[in-house]
Amino acid sequence: MSPGTRTKLVVLGALGLALVLVPFLLPSAFHLRVAALVWINATAALGLALLMGLAGQVSLGHAGFFGIGAYATALGPKHLGLDPLLSMLLGVAAAAGLALLVGRPILRLKGHYLAVATLGLGILVHLVLVSEVAITGGPDGVQVPRLVLFGWRVAGPEVWYAITGIVLLLAAWIALNLEDSSTGRALRALHDSEIAASVAGVDVARHKLVVFVIAAVYAATAGGLLALFNRFVTPDVAGFLRSIELVTMVVIGGMGSILGAVVGAALLTVLPQALTLFHDYEHAVLGLLIILFMVFLRQGIVPGLAGLLVRRRPA
Repeated sequence: MSPGTRTKLVVLGALGLALVLVPFLLPSAFHLRVAALVWINATAALGLALLMGLAGQVSLGHAGFFGIGAYATALGPKHLGLDPLLSMLLGVAAAAGLALLVGRPILRLKGHYLAVATLGLGILVHLVLVSEVAITGGPDGVQVPRLVLFGWRVAGPEVWYAITGIVLLLAAWIALNLEDSSTGRALRALHDSEIAASVAGVDVARHKLVVFVIAAVYAATAGGLLALFNRFVTPDVAGFLRSIELVTMVVIGGMGSILGAVVGAALLTVLPQALTLFHDYEHAVLGLLIILFMVFLRQGIVPGLAGLLVRRRPA
């Protein structure tokens, strides 16, 4: 068995086991809702993990694609009379199209120039969602109709837990296969050195664009799921703080790790709920915990803990 296949089996097995066991460990429907939010955020973080951890391209405006997926799911039924699921799929296609359109000029930039350009894209999307009140509802947001599949009303935290968990598992499987493919090897090469990758025959511009579009699809899918799950969206889903939150999930979990993206998403989704005990100090405590993670596990939680286990293994 190849190392890539072994890694895929371990990661998918760990995620599958978590999806099965978590409902038995949670005492209420509220906790199942939080778990479903974890899977939604993890889906968006997976795409960003591919973009940042695999290809080495920084994005500070990723929430823009998240917002496109969420608002397309809400506005399709409201203005065009479309089915919510079809609207979500159109939103994913729109996010992919926008990423394809703006990716070519943006991805020519490097380092902090690329970060600022993607930040501008995210701010632009957020500005449109806030200012176009007649279409988007402005800062007040917009209602999302309930999803109905073949006459079945999709409702309840248990149902959405299962749906979001299955989508996450599928997204992780696709990401792991991408990592183990020739495209994944090309992305790792350009992460180390774009010049060396180009000399080795890698089409750098094409591969950067491909992973940028894939990351946008992941984010838009997660945004659509969030809209259907909450049945209400506001421009905050595309805000700058949302983009920073997604980046933090990837960095804390481990930029080069698919499982790390899920762990980072779980941490930043669950911790704010747990820290409400501290009332006015919850954000300060959350910030302190993030600093501690970065100081003592610089590579991220999953790679850092894996490294500790390897070093402590007896010779």
